[in-house]
Amino acid sequence: MQPAAVPSDRHGDIASTVVATMRQLGVLGLPRNYEIFYEALSGSNHELSLAVVSLSNRPTQEDIDRIGRTFFPQHHGPAIVEHAREVVAKELEDIAALLRSERSHVEKYGRILDETSSGLSNRSLLSQDLLQKIAGAMSAATSSTLDHNRQIASTLSEKTAELESVKSKLEEYKRLANTDPLTQIWNRRAFDKEITRIYNSNRGILFNALILADIDRFKDINDRYGHPVGDKIIQIVAEIFQSSVRADMFVARTGGEEFALIVEGASEDTTYEIAERVRVLIEQTPFTSSQTGMNYGTVTVSMGICMASEADTPEDLYTKADRALYRSKISGRNRVTRHSSMAGRAGKGWLLYKKD
Repeated sequence: MQPAAVPSDRHGDIASTVVATMRQLGVLGLPRNYEIFYEALSGSNHELSLAVVSLSNRPTQEDIDRIGRTFFPQHHGPAIVEHAREVVAKELEDIAALLRSERSHVEKYGRILDETSSGLSNRSLLSQDLLQKIAGAMSAATSSTLDHNRQIASTLSEKTAELESVKSKLEEYKRLANTDPLTQIWNRRAFDKEITRIYNSNRGILFNALILADIDRFKDINDRYGHPVGDKIIQIVAEIFQSSVRADMFVARTGGEEFALIVEGASEDTTYEIAERVRVLIEQTPFTSSQTGMNYGTVTVSMGICMASEADTPEDLYTKADRALYRSKISGRNRVTRHSSMAGRAGKGWLLYKKD
């Protein structure tokens, strides 16, 4: 596949390139197709770009959906699960048939043993010729049974391997469904599960904290340099978050330019120090183009902290951390605010704002 040329003007709208490329390849203008080509042509996901480039000049919808299932499983979940269900049902049906066949074979072998036992019990009829026939029949029946058992064992082994493959694919789907495709860290779906888990026990409430972070003036970055640059900045910020905290800490991209970090087993002061360290690292990181060398200037983030013990529910925890984040924004940006330090912390009016 040869995609349409990307406009040389970095301010150009990549959307026109995406539409032109899809039209050139005869790809239907479906939202899921647009997402694939947008991510591929923006260059934010190298493996996805290679997969799209490898398409034929007239790819089928199944070819494109195959890429979608790999890189955007959250949009293909029902189909993936349904396919796995069909495979599992078929394999279980085959296994049941094998077991029925094995039972039939064992019952037949049992009848042969019974008949042989009856023949041997009548000593008056025994002769060398009869004994040889009985021995031959027993040998053939035993050999046939052993061969049948080996065949059953081999087939069951194959069925087990196929079921393991389905299990592995489902586990991979689960992982991808919880992963943000742009940054490869946890996504909002995984975050919602994790923040809910905190309130499943008293220990979780006592020993967890939430840090929310939002890239400052991100709309200005997109407007000035274009969305591909904005996506790259999001990726770099995500890498800083991931690499500057303990491996067991939960880091997610919860929205466009917003990130969340769940800290377990740390005091409020330690949680603040973690947030401050990440904030400084982002501020000190040079954001430049590896291709053109262009400097995009200093990128900063504003953060808000709330301890789980300060909130009653997962929603309350998120709301209060969000209020602290907003306080950082209106106080000059590029800073960390603790919810516990805010006066008049109650009040739902805090949510009625628009971030930059």
